[in-house]
Amino acid sequence: MDRTKKFFYNSISAIFYQIILMIVGIIIPRIMLKYYGSEINGLVSSITQFVSYFYLVEAGLSAAAVYALYKPLADKDNNSINAVVSAARKFYIQTGYVFTLLVLVFAIFYSFYIKTPFLSPINIGFLVIILGANGVIDFFALSKYRVLLTADQKNYIISLSSVVYLLLNTFIIIILGTEQVNIVLLKLVAILPIFLKSFMIMIYAKHNYKYLDHKVAPNTKALDKRWDALYLQILGVIQSGAPIIILTFVTKDLKLISLYSIYNIVLAGVNGILNIFQSGLPASFGEIIAKGEKKTLQRSYNEFEFFYYSLITVIYSITFVMIMPFIKIYTSGITDFNYNMPIVGFLFVLNGLLYNLKTPQGMLVISAGMYKETRVQSTMQGILIVLFGLILTPFIGIYGVLIGAIISNLYRDIDLLFFVPKKITGLTIINTLKRMLRVFITSLIICLPFLYINIDPSGYIEWILYASVIGVYSVIVMLIISFIFDRKALMDIIKRIIRMVKR
Repeated sequence: MDRTKKFFYNSISAIFYQIILMIVGIIIPRIMLKYYGSEINGLVSSITQFVSYFYLVEAGLSAAAVYALYKPLADKDNNSINAVVSAARKFYIQTGYVFTLLVLVFAIFYSFYIKTPFLSPINIGFLVIILGANGVIDFFALSKYRVLLTADQKNYIISLSSVVYLLLNTFIIIILGTEQVNIVLLKLVAILPIFLKSFMIMIYAKHNYKYLDHKVAPNTKALDKRWDALYLQILGVIQSGAPIIILTFVTKDLKLISLYSIYNIVLAGVNGILNIFQSGLPASFGEIIAKGEKKTLQRSYNEFEFFYYSLITVIYSITFVMIMPFIKIYTSGITDFNYNMPIVGFLFVLNGLLYNLKTPQGMLVISAGMYKETRVQSTMQGILIVLFGLILTPFIGIYGVLIGAIISNLYRDIDLLFFVPKKITGLTIINTLKRMLRVFITSLIICLPFLYINIDPSGYIEWILYASVIGVYSVIVMLIISFIFDRKALMDIIKRIIRMVKR
């Protein structure tokens, strides 16, 4: 199967998965808000974010293992593949024990630190353990197969098994949530479908990689990059989790954490859509880089960069206009907290745009395995969001963590703008800079009229109709500006899409 076909399969399955994920991401918090209230929703969001930090014990293992598998998979070197997978299995079991210990210790600490009238300390502790159970299962049963499928550009297997898990998990939450079953019992029953997901991936891997042998001597040296990859992993976790962690420690206000998590639903949905169009690409570009195909790299990357920047222009323009009408509909009937905060909405969307602006460059850093070379910059980005968040949050609350995130992403955008052309692609900086500026200028042109047009949909159907009309308008404006300023790249993308459809 060639790279284009794998990309097609990955994209189709990712579209399906992300659609389900977005729907689930809307349904579950609404169930939490309606039947359990803002405090419980904030509590679950806070615990989930803390547990995600414990994945750092993986220490970049996944990224390093995927990178180490690119070449042996391309060369069909079964012995080398087995040696890397065997090493990954060994390290995942070790880190699984550490992860489990961290969850247990945190369960004790958190149950005494956070107080809520809705749950006793012992129930809060049990809730932490249950929400950490997914990670335990992933480390011990799933991770070694996941890295192999990712490196082999078969993300569609992971996506489809994840869809099964999400549907069953959501069904359980809806049934038990509407009956207002105790939140601890609800979350306990809801984790059961993870065993089915694990079983599906294991069966596929054993059937399609019959040469797999975990008893082969592990090639631990192949995973040396795990310690360098750790820095990028730390960055990712800090970038996504720091706001809720800071809000938890600085304010201890579970309703404020709920506010953040509700607005984050919109951005998670947007990022889910964007992830569809890059699913499997790090592995594909990794193969090109491993083979030293410089011209292919430059051509493919140039097309992807143009396509991705065009995409975020359209999607984030719609989001700027439609986020507050969505929040109004979504939180209708919720009276224990005011969720209508337009400035929070604007800062959320701006931060999301800046975060995604560096995606094409960040993807190439991962594909090239250049973790060590970007260690200082990654650390600086993490420091910026934490530093500004801690300084500003005591004075301006949730605005402080959002401003910190914006400053952090802006720094990384500028850094990667210079790093990737110099170290990886050999392309000129000016084209990327022009495209970045066009993203903001085009988005501004699209959004300006809606400062004077009142959009107030009464329900989700009407909201979708408004969003669709704005989407068509955004695409037309983007295409006109792209045709004027970046015609060759536009034509190249159209030709590639036509070739993919024909296949």
